[in-house]
Amino acid sequence: MAGFLSIVKRIYLSIYNWTVFVGWVQVLYFALKALKESGHTAVYDAVERPLQLAQTAAVMEIFHGLVGLVRSPVTATLPQIGSRLFVTWGILWSFPETRQHLLVSSLVISWSITEIIRYSFFGMKEALGFTPSWFLWLRYSTFLILYPTGITSEVGLIYTALPYIKASEKYCIRMPNTWNFSFDYFYASIIALGIYVPGSPHMYRYMLGQRKKALSKSKTA
Repeated sequence: MAGFLSIVKRIYLSIYNWTVFVGWVQVLYFALKALKESGHTAVYDAVERPLQLAQTAAVMEIFHGLVGLVRSPVTATLPQIGSRLFVTWGILWSFPETRQHLLVSSLVISWSITEIIRYSFFGMKEALGFTPSWFLWLRYSTFLILYPTGITSEVGLIYTALPYIKASEKYCIRMPNTWNFSFDYFYASIIALGIYVPGSPHMYRYMLGQRKKALSKSKTA
């Protein structure tokens, strides 16, 4: 029974990883095509739907960690996925004024290259049981550049959206109301920006530790 469940787990994770991989390939292809043909202002419109689908599908990774399908700790997965969903839905989708910013291009390219490599790495690992050493190095090295560019783009887009958030008062809850509760999306977004200050270096150090561990294992294997 345990052997059967292990096979089912590997099949499921393989299908999940390759499916999301295809989504991110579409995002990168449409982004580069839009950049070449129309410039950075056209990138968001070209990638909106596949970006939303591919990024939202990452929510399943939190579930995978909670039920033990993968070893990745939820404490590391949740902040990264949460911040990306916030930018995808809470900024770009919610405030169209941000969509033609140059940072959308750097964001989409950084995210898509990172995820194409990551999902193909884990898809190959689940399907074949191993990955080539050069691909292991690629998986744990590209973030050295792409994580800073991605984080910078996220922070820049949230900051860019702040005036529009304040002016629109979208998602705000004002008192008096039935629940006797108030919420200001503008200040919540500022708090989100503040979290990036300690959170980004912490995640970067965590990934450096994962890189050292993974590459040292490959050398001793």
